[in-house]
Amino acid sequence: MPERLLVQYPLATDRYDELWGESGPRPHWQAFLSRLAALPESTMQSRDRFVRESIASDGVTYNIYADPKGGSKPWELDLLPLILPAAEWRTIAAGVAQRARLLDAVLGDLHGPQRLLQDGLLPPALVFGQHGYLWPAHGVTPPGGTWLHVYAVDVARAPDGGFWVLGDRTQGPAGAAYALQNRMTLSRAFPDAFRELHVEPLAAFFTTLQDSLARLAPTRGEPPLVVLLTPGPYNETYFEHAFLARFLGFPLVEGQDLIVRGDAVYLKTLRGLRRVHAILRRLDDDFCDPVELRADSALGIPGLLQAVRAGNVLLANALGSGVLETGALLGFMPALSERLLGEPLALPALATWWCGEAPALDYVCSHLDELVIKPAYSSMNMEPVIGHTLDDAARAMLIVRLQAQPHAYVAQEWVQLSHAPVRAQGQSGALAGRSVALRVFAVATPDGYVVMPGGLTRVAPREGNVIAMQWGGSSKDTWVLSEGRGPSSGPLRRKLQASDVVQSGVSIPSRVGENLFWMGRYSERCEGIARLLRAALVRLADAAQGSQPALRSMAAVCSALGILEGVSPGSSQGGVAGVVVQEAEPDFVGAVADPTSPGGLAANVARLCASAGQVRERMSTDNWHVLGRLPHRLPGQRPTVGAALEALDEIMLSCVSLAGFAMDDMTRDESWRFLLLGRRLERLAHLSGVAGAVLGFAAAERAEALEWLLEAANSIVTFRARYRRAPELLPVLHLVVLDTSNPHAVAFQLRDLLQNLDASAEELGAAMPDGELRALGKRLADVDLAAFEALDSPSLESACDKLATLLGEVRSAAFKLSEELHRQFFSHAGTQAPGHTGPGGAVR
Repeated sequence: MPERLLVQYPLATDRYDELWGESGPRPHWQAFLSRLAALPESTMQSRDRFVRESIASDGVTYNIYADPKGGSKPWELDLLPLILPAAEWRTIAAGVAQRARLLDAVLGDLHGPQRLLQDGLLPPALVFGQHGYLWPAHGVTPPGGTWLHVYAVDVARAPDGGFWVLGDRTQGPAGAAYALQNRMTLSRAFPDAFRELHVEPLAAFFTTLQDSLARLAPTRGEPPLVVLLTPGPYNETYFEHAFLARFLGFPLVEGQDLIVRGDAVYLKTLRGLRRVHAILRRLDDDFCDPVELRADSALGIPGLLQAVRAGNVLLANALGSGVLETGALLGFMPALSERLLGEPLALPALATWWCGEAPALDYVCSHLDELVIKPAYSSMNMEPVIGHTLDDAARAMLIVRLQAQPHAYVAQEWVQLSHAPVRAQGQSGALAGRSVALRVFAVATPDGYVVMPGGLTRVAPREGNVIAMQWGGSSKDTWVLSEGRGPSSGPLRRKLQASDVVQSGVSIPSRVGENLFWMGRYSERCEGIARLLRAALVRLADAAQGSQPALRSMAAVCSALGILEGVSPGSSQGGVAGVVVQEAEPDFVGAVADPTSPGGLAANVARLCASAGQVRERMSTDNWHVLGRLPHRLPGQRPTVGAALEALDEIMLSCVSLAGFAMDDMTRDESWRFLLLGRRLERLAHLSGVAGAVLGFAAAERAEALEWLLEAANSIVTFRARYRRAPELLPVLHLVVLDTSNPHAVAFQLRDLLQNLDASAEELGAAMPDGELRALGKRLADVDLAAFEALDSPSLESACDKLATLLGEVRSAAFKLSEELHRQFFSHAGTQAPGHTGPGGAVR
């Protein structure tokens, strides 16, 4: 018996305990507890760390709207699972599947014949009195006649041990991907226990979701294109959207990525517009279409409802499904089940009263101490009020509110939710108890609803009884034990045929291509800035008198490129010679660490991470780990020169890793092409700018700048290996500007950029705007190195000026190319749908 674990475990008598029965640990927990008891505390602490580090390295987050600091917080996963026996799960799964069928039928009636209203089974004020009922969606039948494609229900165990419904989730149910992430993490923390307990797997549920959407999509013979619609990176569950899109293989899109043409929905891709057949949405009903629904929505797709009305796109779930999320419906469900399904409701809800009915309002006002008051509609901004916690004044005020707007409130019976074990902090491995609730998911198939064998277990913070992730709750993996000797298999899928296998069948949204393009640019920009600043800080740390001229020239170049701001000139001369190095030191250090310096490293790291966050679903786990750690490599505010140098070394390693991922970790599709175009274009512009600025110096200053120019171009080792002497202008210019074998030379970048433009043009079937750069490349190839042999002669200065001007033209042409690529591939304002010539949709 694992007494050590249970020495401080609370044995509550007023609630059901998931672990402890009348005579000890419940049978389905005993094998797992025995394994835990056999592990030393050091091993458990190690696995605790593994879970936390896995969550952090995978970037699993949950955005907290109410957090005054803003941003996101790491997902909380407890080390111990919630374990449920197979027989008990059969009852839950059957009840969830029945409830999904019932709600699908209710939704079909409310947006169709409305017999439930005519027969008095639902009060009209309950349906029409809320924002969730969408009048424009009335009469719209989705393809296949299914309204709820994905359904979730929150259930909890009451003191008698039975499961009761707390609420339904029908618009865009959240949590399934978090449940899968929990499983992936915890199965690695306890691989032996997971295997030997024969825990039901979750992956088949997501396979079923893929197949269901593809089967129901109105393709008219085309290969189905299913997309996942997200509100964007600031949504509270954006991690889940990106994770789910990556796992399912669906393009992750925002409203701006989609456009309606001829009553059909199209995805703006790098190859043009491509027809979308199904949309798995995580966007609330009224935000989906600013034309017919919420006019101020910047997240939706204008004309979407008309495309749905025409039957040209499947929307999962159907528009208007939010009407079912009101808690006021719970009390009417038993009668609705008898009418629509002809069978009693298998999974009851907690006793619920809608205050819009006079007898219910009277009961609620006289029994507040036994109830929890909640908003009737999801659009209301109100937290639940627990009646027995109110003093007399607050109680009287609440009754006044209820009587003033009774239809806006529901009341539910207050019950003590069941306890499950969690790892207690700092108690030598002893277990503590926390209140838990379970979110269970179902997906529609031609044979009925399939229920995920598990779900997302949510855990109340500390000793609370209110469970909400926004209030600091955590989660558990949910282990459903298999009835046989192994986990049950998922539904059989059609095997892929030769015609299904395509080399490049992924549609890349233009927004994804644009963010990958800028991710490439910012990653190169960060590396280029880091190399320049590292060369400067090394000389600042050296503090030798001989370093002063080089520092002055670096300060001038960084200022000209916008990396430094406010570099102080001396009193006697302007330009390079007048830079006061001592006053420039805070500027160099600030360019590393100060996020308010727009051209500095910290600001560009933030831009890189923002661009990467927009295309998270395109990142491998390893790639994302590097990106996720990158902001933490920056030093704190006002670092020393030594701390700034140490940070630059770490950031340089991260930038090199990102370059490696770009070359070796990504599939060579058009998205990779645009990532590479961004990298090449930015490096070309940066090298041209730095080399051109050095060529513009006077002869003495130029000579002092040659060594740090080689360092900034990552070519110092190559130079020393080739020439074994101090830097001189002629060989340095050849290596940094004209050498097509040096990947850090201007000519190499220009040649490689043009080759990638040619390859992209062939892949995309579109002309690329490269004419100006091609002509400049020919001029660069014709540069006569012999003109740079003379020392301190007018001809040498003339040659330097001409090359500096040419490099300036190359830099300007690179930025112009960026603008042309944006106009041609990332914006589709004037693009017509394939097969259509205008708004009327006339086929060519």
